[in-house]
Amino acid sequence: MTTPMRSHPFQDNHDDIRRAVLAAVDARTLVTDRLRVTASALLVDDREIPLGNRKVWILSIGKAAVPMAQAVESLLDPRRVAGGVAVVPDGVVENCEVVPVVRCGHPIPTSTDGADAVEHITQAVGPDDLVVCLLSGGGSALLAAPPAGVALSDLAEMTRLLLRSGADIKAINTVRRHVSRLQGGRLLAALHPATVITFVLSDVVGGDVGSVASGPTVADPTTYAQARDVLERFGVWDRTPATIRRHLLEGDAGMRDESPKPGDARLATGRTLLLADNGTAVDAACRAAEAMGFDVHRSDRTLTGEARAEGTRVAESAIRRACGASGPWAWIGGGETVVTVRGTGLGGRNQELAAAAALVLDGRENVSLTALATDGRDGPTDAAGAVVDGETATRARGSGLDLAAALEDNDCYRALSSAGDLLHTGLTQTNVADVCWMLGDARP
Repeated sequence: MTTPMRSHPFQDNHDDIRRAVLAAVDARTLVTDRLRVTASALLVDDREIPLGNRKVWILSIGKAAVPMAQAVESLLDPRRVAGGVAVVPDGVVENCEVVPVVRCGHPIPTSTDGADAVEHITQAVGPDDLVVCLLSGGGSALLAAPPAGVALSDLAEMTRLLLRSGADIKAINTVRRHVSRLQGGRLLAALHPATVITFVLSDVVGGDVGSVASGPTVADPTTYAQARDVLERFGVWDRTPATIRRHLLEGDAGMRDESPKPGDARLATGRTLLLADNGTAVDAACRAAEAMGFDVHRSDRTLTGEARAEGTRVAESAIRRACGASGPWAWIGGGETVVTVRGTGLGGRNQELAAAAALVLDGRENVSLTALATDGRDGPTDAAGAVVDGETATRARGSGLDLAAALEDNDCYRALSSAGDLLHTGLTQTNVADVCWMLGDARP
């Protein structure tokens, strides 16, 4: 059982900023803001897609799949929806009005049920039909579709190795796209020549739509050789299941079909639109803090690399800037760090970042930091991250736990829980990576 969260300096401000961040990336609102339906057409920004008598299919995949699908359902006459599916992580209890919901494991794939349902729909979609595809973070595991000769258990082991290796999401998804029947543009190719409109809620820094859910409806510029290079570069090639190594080697030798590349005619009937990304959330945090009277500094550097190193850097950078402040100040940034797992404990990247920052803040007053996973689940834990301050390290030590030792054992969940610093939001059904902010006041 975790310790309830205690109150930190600027606790109300932290709570309000968090609410502003999550409201700005509310999946249902983002879809309805970009999509309109009239009696005769579907309007996407400046494009009008005639409806006539054509069938409409809804394919929604990822952590935000249910609210995104619900948004489209709310705009369409149910009689026009021919079918579809929403594929979500286990633990999501909400359902859609029209399309069925399939629940699968995440971040380690545990089932091909989602991919099987999507593939079944590709066989039913006609050439004149319209497919609305809705993608959000988490879709890579949820749409697990190992190619012939590769077992789901092998794909799961490969994923487990990559997630613990320190590889970033773009590198991981380079591999995933080449061990899949649907990702890396293959879903769009399977739907050809139907019209496909894809809305993307990006959990990848920079809004790279090709990495979200491993890009099932966009061209893939990467190759089998690059996928192998990722596994070698992060030291897991020799431990990767033999079936996957053989698959990648055969692909590089031209014995397996490559993923669809830019210019592939099968992708010509698809269009992809970005709804929001990490920058959207950081902008919202900045606006909220400014409205509260904080002198805001938005970081010009993306949170990346090892989480513990970023936590130290963020705290030191913010404190340096605070030296020139005359009143309330805020440091705000976003991105996605990584954790190279060497220990045996439990935690997530936001918890490691927060723990490292807490060591820098140890003993300081009137300052606190939030590290938030916008999906509400930081690593394999039930926490969304943490809120820490100058008392965190002392409180952990009072429980017999040392933050530095916890970082070495990747066991920050237990240490931060003992301090009353774990942040629990529940699943948010959105995902735009991580946001971090630090609040302080230069006045005595």
